[in-house]
Amino acid sequence: MLVSSSSSAQQARDALGLRLREIRLEAGLTASALAALMGRHHAKVSRIEHGSAAPSEADIREWCRHCRIPEQIPDLLASLRAVEGMWIEWRRMEVAGLRHAQEAVWPLYERTRQFRVYTPNLLPGVLQTRGYTTAVLEAIRRRRSVPDDVEDAVAVRMERKRILRDTRHRFAILIEEAALAAGVGGAEVMIGQLGHLIEVSAAPTVSLGILPARPDRDDAWPVEGFWIFDDEQVQVELVSGHLTVTQPREIAMYAQVFAELSAAALYGFAARSRITAAIDAIGA
Repeated sequence: MLVSSSSSAQQARDALGLRLREIRLEAGLTASALAALMGRHHAKVSRIEHGSAAPSEADIREWCRHCRIPEQIPDLLASLRAVEGMWIEWRRMEVAGLRHAQEAVWPLYERTRQFRVYTPNLLPGVLQTRGYTTAVLEAIRRRRSVPDDVEDAVAVRMERKRILRDTRHRFAILIEEAALAAGVGGAEVMIGQLGHLIEVSAAPTVSLGILPARPDRDDAWPVEGFWIFDDEQVQVELVSGHLTVTQPREIAMYAQVFAELSAAALYGFAARSRITAAIDAIGA
């Protein structure tokens, strides 16, 4: 699990390791004694307990068996799977193609009422046109060498856009001005996309802010793109994988950054003027 020690995934793994250590101590076993019973090197038990190594399902089963608490195996396995799900490499998520990755997030979208979205370089999926989505997913397919099901994946994302018309959901979306000029799909696709962005910004469920490029954004500089789903979780897309943040303290940090970025954004006529200027620049 290639994440930093400050990430939600690492904190969850630390918590699982601490729980396993407590189980071992309650059973009256030393780390070396438990390792011998499990047929593992004693260093592995130590690494698991300190969060520097993730246990396997077999480790969990053996751990509980030798600590004489087999009834806790289902609970601990569920915790392990939750930890593993926090950080997923793209190659694992997209092994069957891009359509599955698009479909997998739909239940989360349906239950979320407040979306807070920040994107520094690409426009978010719910605001994309078919041409823009096709260009983005084609680029992803080539970069990650995944099966070619782009047409099906695009269809799923286009269907998901209907959530914008559902008044049970609210979207607060912040876009860096640089994303308006990003070269995606060519001039025709970008002009159509930016025109669509102006249309969608008038939807009653959408609040759209454009973060202007200027030299005095000391308290609201660009960061990695992220989505906040209610106060339940944050999702961050990185080059190598997909991170899900669930620790309340970290969610609060993203919410604070979102508030700071919101204060620096342009809205309404000022935002639409920036989009129109981007359209003019592409068509010039």
